[in-house]
Amino acid sequence: AEDGIREQPRSRGLGDVYKRQLMNELKNTFSGGTTAEAVAAAVAADGYAVVRDAVDADTVAAVKADLTPYFEKAHDGHEEFYGKLTKRFGALLAKSTAVQALLVHPTVLSVADDALLPHCVRYRLHYSGVMHIEPGETRQVLHRDIGLYPIASPCPPLTVATMWALTDFTRENGGTRLVPGSHLWSSNRVPKPEEVVATEMPAGSVLIYTGNTIHGGGANRAEGSRSGVALHYNLGWLRQEENQYMAVPPDLARQLSDQIQELIGYSLGSSSLGVVDHMDPKDYLHGVRDPAQSSLSSPEMERQVQALSRFHISHSEDGLPNYYDVDTD
Repeated sequence: AEDGIREQPRSRGLGDVYKRQLMNELKNTFSGGTTAEAVAAAVAADGYAVVRDAVDADTVAAVKADLTPYFEKAHDGHEEFYGKLTKRFGALLAKSTAVQALLVHPTVLSVADDALLPHCVRYRLHYSGVMHIEPGETRQVLHRDIGLYPIASPCPPLTVATMWALTDFTRENGGTRLVPGSHLWSSNRVPKPEEVVATEMPAGSVLIYTGNTIHGGGANRAEGSRSGVALHYNLGWLRQEENQYMAVPPDLARQLSDQIQELIGYSLGSSSLGVVDHMDPKDYLHGVRDPAQSSLSSPEMERQVQALSRFHISHSEDGLPNYYDVDTD
């Protein structure tokens, strides 16, 4: 079926191990030709979707070629959360031109539009980075990306994340673990092992999930490394995880397309939000220095602002970000 969703077979009468294999099946897997609307609907319903073969082998090869020198220089992690045998580096727009095709992939942006634009005029590039899990790495503790912000779950999507496979992702080599439906859970609900699925997808595929979906890197019990590119998007009025203005300074930003300049943040986030010397940062980036030549709120933007679905915050209470050490190995 076009929507890629399969019913899970019944496990009645099967052994416990086989039951667990059935319950851990990755459900929302789509072909590269699936409509963006179907993928967005799956993400809204279950918190995630996988699009297989979203880009071709040449695109994957180009991204890997751009990033290979940085793989060689990167150090293994030194913090437990980030992995002792996981290489990470960011600022990808300053390191690769090929990664731009992943950033503005139409299906991904359609999902981000669906999840984020009800609550913001523009969304931003939240984070760009490589996660290269080497053999012997242990599983990462499960978590929500929105733990960066002091906002309890359940809540509307604050971020949309993608994990692009530069190598095949399997259960054995650390394919991202996630908990379908957990984007609708309260912060204090702990996942059961049988609620956790492992992402399995070939190189060139992409996992898309909202930031309130519980997830984490898997243990790598294979002989080879698992490499992925993470590109995340956030509501335009939230602080970005990665400082894009230092990662992609103005001289470099001017060489990028208007679309990517806006995604980085070189544009207004809403009416008068993100101004530079009382000017639209996009105008300022391109040399405008007279505020009279720069609009801080166009009629179209005003219409978008008026149409937003607004957060209602009734109270606050003490609480810590939630982490879940769930053994699925």
